Amino acid sequence: MIGSWHRHWHGARRRMQHSLKWRLVGLFLLLAMATTLTFFGGMREVVRGGWEGYGKPMLTHYVDLVVEDIGTPPDLARAEALTRRLPISVRIDGPRINWDSHPELTRRWQDFHADWPDVEDHSWHVRTLQDGHRLTFGLTDPVSLRRAKFAAWGAVGVLLLLTLLAYACVRRLLRPMDDIRDGTIRFGRGDLAHRIPVRRHDELGDLAEHVNTMAGDIHHMLEAKRALLLAISHELRSPLTRARVNAELVEEGEARDALLHDLAEMRDLIIGLLESERLASGHAALQREPTDLNALIADTLACHFGGREVHTALAPDLPDLPLDRVRVKLLLRNLLDNALHHSAGAPQPPVVSTAVDGDRVTLTVRDFGPGVPEEHLAQLSQAFYRADAARQRSTGGVGLGLYLCRLVAQAHGGTLVIRNAQAGLEVSVTLSAGPP
Repeated sequence: MIGSWHRHWHGARRRMQHSLKWRLVGLFLLLAMATTLTFFGGMREVVRGGWEGYGKPMLTHYVDLVVEDIGTPPDLARAEALTRRLPISVRIDGPRINWDSHPELTRRWQDFHADWPDVEDHSWHVRTLQDGHRLTFGLTDPVSLRRAKFAAWGAVGVLLLLTLLAYACVRRLLRPMDDIRDGTIRFGRGDLAHRIPVRRHDELGDLAEHVNTMAGDIHHMLEAKRALLLAISHELRSPLTRARVNAELVEEGEARDALLHDLAEMRDLIIGLLESERLASGHAALQREPTDLNALIADTLACHFGGREVHTALAPDLPDLPLDRVRVKLLLRNLLDNALHHSAGAPQPPVVSTAVDGDRVTLTVRDFGPGVPEEHLAQLSQAFYRADAARQRSTGGVGLGLYLCRLVAQAHGGTLVIRNAQAGLEVSVTLSAGPP
């Protein structure tokens, strides 16, 4: 629980640190505080100059006059008359008289100084008479300095409120940037038909319109490319079929076998291209049905790899998965073809395994061949990619196998991960047993 909260807080802090909104709010606060400090600093110097030049000498002279009026020794009647007539307090401490005109004010001041010992007090003034009595003068303004503390907290609250208002204004101002970010994420996932809402007609609105225009142009370009590729692939199937029929009539021999092999490779290439375009277009109609993955693996091995050695390590009691059996068989065949092609000279044959974790089922195909350099792993599932000379066409394939496997996994809402297994290559496909 604590670790989860710590990760959540750490993620929120990182988002705030990289958030343009919070940076603008922080800039607003810095400018506000700098302006406030500059204003109050200047006003403090103005007030201090006025106090030192005019106020303090006049107040000192006034206190001296009040002391003369009270007399020596202090006359309590005069002191009481002064406190009733003027907004001042008088406290007398001495060998014969101890008197305080406003004891409650004295207690408040004592409490205030206990809470705020660093406060410099300019309202209290002390005079010592010749007979040893000590007179302390103060102001009896009804506004207690304790209220200053509440005023300070009130100022903090107002500052927080202003911060929230500033964030709300910045958030509203930069809302188009959120729309543009979400739109670019969807474009990156292949949803080029999405359009970013244009909420305003300022620079950010113009940017959203330009991004929409760019996405539309890319969408039309890719659709044209796909249409051309599908048309070419469809048109090639008929002459390729006729060529294969004619090749069957050729006299048996190495030339005939080589010709049939090349025609089969061209057929597989065209089928792979058609299937990859259907899956990559986002409009693939999967014929899902509850499927026992272990049984599907066994059926694929029996039908297509009966004479090849392949080990299995299948987890018992797998849940039924909503799968398109034809396309998952295509995925299995490509993974096993890839593993068998690169197991020549390996100490043991490829292994097909399954594992279950909650509602997630993982299918793994591993070979024990030479593996692939780490810098090529991320590109292996791209179309027509071959890592090096060890995985060239001489070993079979045109570079569409793993690409098709990734498309099939993604069409089922799953993921495909390729890693080196030391030794060999391991490909894992994770699928969900939940509803599609």
